[in-house]
Amino acid sequence: MNSKDGTKSMNVLKVIGGKRLQGSVDITGSKNAALAILSAVLLADGVTTLYNVPDVSDIHIKLRLLSRFGATYEWREGALIIDTRNLHTAEVEEELVRPIRTSFYILGSLLARLGKTQLPAPGGCNIGARPVDLHIKGLRILGAEIDLTGGIYYAEAPNLQGGEIYLDFPSAGATQHLMATAALTPGMTVIQNAAMEPEIVSLAAFLGAMGARIEGAGSSTITIQGMDRLTGCEFRVPADRLQAGTYLLAAAITEGDVTVRGVMPEHQTALLNKLREAGVDCSEGHDWVRVQMVGRPVGVQKIKTMPYPGFPTDIQQPMAALLAIADGNSTIEETIYEGRTGHVNELNRMGAKIMVQGGRVSHIDGVERLTGAHVVASDLRAGAALVLAGLAAEGETIIRNVHFIDRGYQNFEQTLTALGGDVERIPVTEFEQALS
Repeated sequence: MNSKDGTKSMNVLKVIGGKRLQGSVDITGSKNAALAILSAVLLADGVTTLYNVPDVSDIHIKLRLLSRFGATYEWREGALIIDTRNLHTAEVEEELVRPIRTSFYILGSLLARLGKTQLPAPGGCNIGARPVDLHIKGLRILGAEIDLTGGIYYAEAPNLQGGEIYLDFPSAGATQHLMATAALTPGMTVIQNAAMEPEIVSLAAFLGAMGARIEGAGSSTITIQGMDRLTGCEFRVPADRLQAGTYLLAAAITEGDVTVRGVMPEHQTALLNKLREAGVDCSEGHDWVRVQMVGRPVGVQKIKTMPYPGFPTDIQQPMAALLAIADGNSTIEETIYEGRTGHVNELNRMGAKIMVQGGRVSHIDGVERLTGAHVVASDLRAGAALVLAGLAAEGETIIRNVHFIDRGYQNFEQTLTALGGDVERIPVTEFEQALS
C-alpha cells in the first residue's frame, strides 16, 4: 500500500552503510507549517492556492479530514487548491483523526466559521503525553463551550470574543491554534508567553494574506485584531527546517559534504552550534547551509532540547545517531516530550552505547563504528535517526515501520541515494522471501 495516502506502508527500508554523501538538496515545504496552514485555511470563505506543499502522508490525511467538513481540494501542476466556501458540520471517525496530532487544530477554525463542531481526541507519534489543555483553556477564554464525552470533543461558540490568553508553556501547537481562531473572532486577542517557532511566523503570514491583522508573531506576545471575514489567497509554504537539519546530520555522520538550499540559516543556528562543538565544518549563505566532515565527530558535553530558538526536539534523535559514533561522551536531555527515546534501544542494537536516565536524559558513550541490524522505527524522527545510523554502519540495516518516516520526509530514500547513499524501499513480501 502507498503510505502517501495515509495508509500504513507495507515496506521496509534497506540501507547499505559506508557511502559518503555529497552534493546538494533543495528542501521541500515544511510539514509542520503546512499542517498549521491547512487547519487555518478553513477560516477562509473562498478558494486558497498553496504552493510547495510537501507530498507526505500527514498532508494527505489532513486533507481527507478537511473534506469531511465540506472543503474540496485538488492538486494542479504542483499547487494545492482548496475551496472552503461550503463548510458544514460532520461526524468523523476516530480512525481519521488519530494518526496526526494537528487534526485537533481545526477545532477553533470550525468554531469560528460554523459556531459549533465535534471532533474525536487527537493522536500522532507515540512520544509521550501531549495534552491539549492549553488549547481548550484558550478557546474557552475566547468564549467556546467545550466538553469531552466518550473520547469526542463537543464544542459550541455562538458568540466568540477576543480575550487575554496566557500560555503556561510556550506550546507551538496551542499558539498556532489560538492565533488562527482569534483571526476570525471579534475584538482584540493577546497571546502571552507565545511560542516563537518559524512555523508560527509562517502561519501569521498566511493569515495576513487572507486579510487577518496580526502583530508580534515570532515574539512571546502576539496581538490579533479579529476580522469579520477572511478570504482565500495564494501562499507558498516555506522550506522544512527539520528536514534540512536531518540532511545536514546525514552529511556529518557519513563524513560527507552536503549543501541544503532554499532554507533560512538562522533557523539552523542551534543545530549548527552543536555540530561545530562536535568538530563539524559548517558554513552558510543567505539561503543555504553546507556541512563538511572529515573523520569522527567529538562528543558534545550537553544538548538540551528547548522551545525555539533552542535546540529542536525534532532533531535530538537524529543528533543522537551522530553522537553514537563520536570520540568521547555526550549527553542529550529531552525537556519537551518525556517519551522521545524510542530510538535508543534500536541504536544500541546497532552497537551504540546509550543509557537513558529518567526517561529523558540520554548518556552516550561514543563507539568507533555501528553495525547494520534489523531495527524498528517507533516514531517519525526515530525513523530518521535509524536511517542515518544505517548510512554510517558497516553492512546492511533493515528498518521497519517505514510509515512513520513517510509522515514527514518526501522522497527520503531517493534524495539520500541521489547524494550517494544506498537506500532502497522493499515491499515486505519481497523482504520476507529474501529471508526464507
